[in-house]
Amino acid sequence: MLLLVGLGNPGPKYEQNRHNIGFMAADEIVRRYGLSAPRARFQGDVSEGQIGGERIVVLKPATFMNESGRAVGEAVRFYKLAPADVIVIYDEIDLAAAKVRVKQGGGNAGHNGLRSIDAHLGDKNYWRVRLGVGHPGDKAQVKNYVLGDFSKADQGWLNRELAAVADELPTLFEDRASDFMSRVAMAVQGAVQSDTKPAPQKAGATENRANNTANAKATAAPKAPSEPETAVGNALSRAMNRLRGRD
Repeated sequence: MLLLVGLGNPGPKYEQNRHNIGFMAADEIVRRYGLSAPRARFQGDVSEGQIGGERIVVLKPATFMNESGRAVGEAVRFYKLAPADVIVIYDEIDLAAAKVRVKQGGGNAGHNGLRSIDAHLGDKNYWRVRLGVGHPGDKAQVKNYVLGDFSKADQGWLNRELAAVADELPTLFEDRASDFMSRVAMAVQGAVQSDTKPAPQKAGATENRANNTANAKATAAPKAPSEPETAVGNALSRAMNRLRGRD
């Protein structure tokens, strides 16, 4: 059994915030796999079901971000899970938007949700799925940035990423984190890259160019004779004239 936690802040005010991308991913996973309707439990909203042969509990803490550990700790104790059975999905400002990274264990890098989970689990060996949202460039602007909504321009990559994270989740359950990351990246970036590829040449285009070049060379004006060649030609002409005169 695995506990999958999406981090965010509860309430409609925060729904489209960059800080809530973990909630967005959790919602997409529940929808994609037809998991049970959310019900209030463990100080959060819980959905359950099967994904890739694994029993999965999806948890969205109903506490605010900086108290996320209360819900996670309660669920882990109830199901008697090890930290390695927990996967947390959250926003990462130190990753460019649309980038995805997976790791097990590590520090919280100042993320309040992870800091709270660390405190309540007492063990940092849980899995982290880091969804990049980019950095505002100024540390003083970070709070306003993560609590700001995704822009309209973000919707394309965001929708592709959320769908790919859900689709490729079974790969992650099989301990194939590298495959998971590469497949999500391909789904997110592939459409952008295909738009920028040069248009394929029409069949026979190369052959036609080669034929045109050859024809152009064949019909080109003959090269004018050089000065020495002209002098020799004149001398031969005069000699022939003299011979005809003798006849």
